[in-house]
Amino acid sequence: MTGAFCLPNQSTRDEDTANIPIEHLDYGYIQECKDVKYLEKILKILRSGKVGLYPHLIEFCEKHVEQLDPRCRALRKDNPVATPASLSTEEWGQIVDDMKKWQEESRMVETSLNHRAVEDLERDTLPPVRGANCSVPVCKNSAAKQKRNTTKPRDYREWDKFDVEKECQKIDGDPVATETPAIKNAGHNKIKTSVETSRRTTQEKLILANHEKDKGNEAFRAHDYEEAVAYYSRSISIIPTVVAYNNRAQASIKLKQWHRAMMDCQKVLEMDPRNAKGLLRRATVYKHKGDLKRAAEDLRQVLEEEPQNTAAAQLLSEMEKKLEEPEQKNKGKRILIEEVEDDKSGDEAGAARPVEPSQPVGGEESSAAPAERGDMGNAQKKPHGRGDGGPHSESSNSHSGHWRGKGATADKYKVPQESKEKVANGTGKRGSSASVQADQDSGTKGTPDVTREAVNLDAPCGALPPALSRLKNEGNLLFKNGQFGDALEKYSQAIQGYSDSGINSPDDLCILYSNRAACYLKDGNSQECIQDCTRSLELQPFSLKPLLRRAMAYESLERYRKAYVDYKTVLQIDVSVQAAHDSVNRITKMLIDQDGPDWREKLPEIPLVPLSAQQHPREEPPSAEVLQARAEKAARDAERRAESRFASLKQDGNEFVKKGHFQDALGKYTECLKLKPEECAIYTNRALCYLKQERFAEAKADCDAALKLEPTNKKAFYRRALANKGLQDYQACSSDLQEVLRQDPGVQEAQRELEEVTALLQQATRSPGKTMRVVPVTEVDSSRQTASPSESRSTEEASINLRPSNAYEFGHALNAARSSNNMAACAQILSHTPPEKLPQLLSTHLDGPVLLFLMQAMDSHLVDQNPGLVYRHLCHLHTAGRFSVVLMLLEKDKRGQMAGLFERLSAVESSDFTRSDVQNLANKYI
Repeated sequence: MTGAFCLPNQSTRDEDTANIPIEHLDYGYIQECKDVKYLEKILKILRSGKVGLYPHLIEFCEKHVEQLDPRCRALRKDNPVATPASLSTEEWGQIVDDMKKWQEESRMVETSLNHRAVEDLERDTLPPVRGANCSVPVCKNSAAKQKRNTTKPRDYREWDKFDVEKECQKIDGDPVATETPAIKNAGHNKIKTSVETSRRTTQEKLILANHEKDKGNEAFRAHDYEEAVAYYSRSISIIPTVVAYNNRAQASIKLKQWHRAMMDCQKVLEMDPRNAKGLLRRATVYKHKGDLKRAAEDLRQVLEEEPQNTAAAQLLSEMEKKLEEPEQKNKGKRILIEEVEDDKSGDEAGAARPVEPSQPVGGEESSAAPAERGDMGNAQKKPHGRGDGGPHSESSNSHSGHWRGKGATADKYKVPQESKEKVANGTGKRGSSASVQADQDSGTKGTPDVTREAVNLDAPCGALPPALSRLKNEGNLLFKNGQFGDALEKYSQAIQGYSDSGINSPDDLCILYSNRAACYLKDGNSQECIQDCTRSLELQPFSLKPLLRRAMAYESLERYRKAYVDYKTVLQIDVSVQAAHDSVNRITKMLIDQDGPDWREKLPEIPLVPLSAQQHPREEPPSAEVLQARAEKAARDAERRAESRFASLKQDGNEFVKKGHFQDALGKYTECLKLKPEECAIYTNRALCYLKQERFAEAKADCDAALKLEPTNKKAFYRRALANKGLQDYQACSSDLQEVLRQDPGVQEAQRELEEVTALLQQATRSPGKTMRVVPVTEVDSSRQTASPSESRSTEEASINLRPSNAYEFGHALNAARSSNNMAACAQILSHTPPEKLPQLLSTHLDGPVLLFLMQAMDSHLVDQNPGLVYRHLCHLHTAGRFSVVLMLLEKDKRGQMAGLFERLSAVESSDFTRSDVQNLANKYI
């Protein structure tokens, strides 16, 4: 570590800082580090003192962290706890006096409340002590104790005379031993389930409620569940709390009173919709009632709140296994019990329902307290859902009876005469016009001004029993006439009756939930609408109307992302829903304003609708004219796409040619020919690429193909001439060049090429027995005399192009001079070549022998005549693309040969360069 100190050589063992090396506790590292989280760990270990105390380093680290993140949690410092030393004497004395005063007042209030509560409880008629129905006589007990205490000890002789049977008879006759054993209270006739607290304060009520709840807990622990229910009811009558309802629900579950337990769970979830205990106990009730889907739904919600809840996890696993079993097996375990018409033994008897073997027939016991029944009076009207769990209170009094199964009469659900008249006239308490279109899945579809005779309320609806079908039809009629609250009541009763009847028709239940969701949506209760739509979609996935209604509810709650997902799912099912299109466009604008350009990344995943759920409009088979028009349109579109693709590929190929990337250009032109094989320009362009790569045969084949398509193409003739020249077919090359000049005498490149080819043809004519080459070498037989050096050199120079204009010509001229070791010709070529173009002209021709040949030519012929030109050539030669690779592969003795050129060049005095310039340049070559 740098700085005014050094750290000891040790490592930390703290879990958060175990991975921090000691080298990171340094001024330099802290200054360079930008990771605030890592700096927090460094600051933590520095403050701990495990590596020593370094206040300056700590302060430096804190300042750096503050610069990166001024609101970092590591910079927060707790204020010291106030002590008498930190406060003045007067302030501390005032605090002490206030504390003493508060303690005295609290003690007095608690004493008075407890004293009054005990007096009230003693004044009331209390039940006997739990667990015994009789008291022990005090006098007899004391006399027995006296008697036992006056027994004198006996010696061994008396023990020999001891009559065991006689003493046992005395014990059996002892009145203390014959007392009645303690038993549980068989009934709670003396325990009231409500407490009068109208004149008590809130604090007094709270104490009494907790006192009654504690007594219920004691009874529950003693497994006296009926007494526990009584005391929990007393606590609820004082102050209704979530804990008391939860406890009473659990006690009711132990007593297998499922309906009472369900009502208590509903109360709990009304007060706290996310209460884990309430959801778990409601799931237990659903399980025993056979509604495994709702039980699984509640258990999943419990695990969302408490992932470590093992009881919920085990119960959910059991539910999922049962749900996977065949329905036949599940049905075989149920017993459908129906009640007759004249059986009217209470509010809880009625609906046919699946009964567990251990469940008593007929619902709950008839000994339930009146107060409890009062709490459950309207429970049947409420659906078993989350939240407030029921329809609107203002419409819940119109039909307060409960459905009583198939044997019950439906008179209580008949629309009163007054309501009939309102329906017929198109008026009602929920709406003034009867022209509102009923957005229902089934039911009557007549005109708005229907009468009782025109609508058959007893019409069958799917697999629903007659009573439930009537409730559904009445709900549809009420909805159609704008009485949404009354319609909601009917649908809720039908759903409750479905749950109690034990039938298995998911499609009908899905429709009931969807219809009730529509009522909630009309009344503005979007949350309940979402819940009912979700239940409907669980029963029948990808149902169109529940999805659309849930999307509308989400949009009304400004939950635009979920609304967007539902609308898009609707459009997958049926693309003709115009309302979904309009809503998607509207919500898209809102999401762009809300989330910015990346709004799609924040959307939930849109489900993929299977083909079986999509609704495709039926279309008649198209006529022959339509099919022909479609085929022509498809052909035009394909041609347009091909033309666009062709133009793009051609443009890319031309760009590659300009950059010298001929291999890439070849690929593009080949793709072009696949699209349009009769395009002449593509063949000539690809021929140019082949020429640049010295692939003369392929270049000639492309030129031949171009001339077949366009016999007078000038470029094709010229490039085929170059290809024939590369193939050493000078006669064909001359013919093609003459054709080019015939078409356009002003082409100078063709004129120069023709002159060069003509010279080659003349040379070939002088030596007909020899194979024509670019650089001819004259050979004679042993009987003939060898040509003179001057004559041979003049012939070679005549065959070499000393003024090349492009890389192709430069390469041929350089190869010709090197093959004949004609350094004078190479020097002339370099003297006519601009130094800045030398790297481009060499291109792919540069290798070790070529580099040495160039250096030797400049050393022997140019350095004395024009040293400035040699220096400029050397300045540009090392910038060639392959120079570094060639120099790396060059042997050391070959590099030494180049040193002579730089020694001679440094000895020359010139205004273009200095000796140091030559030395710096030599470092790049040697």
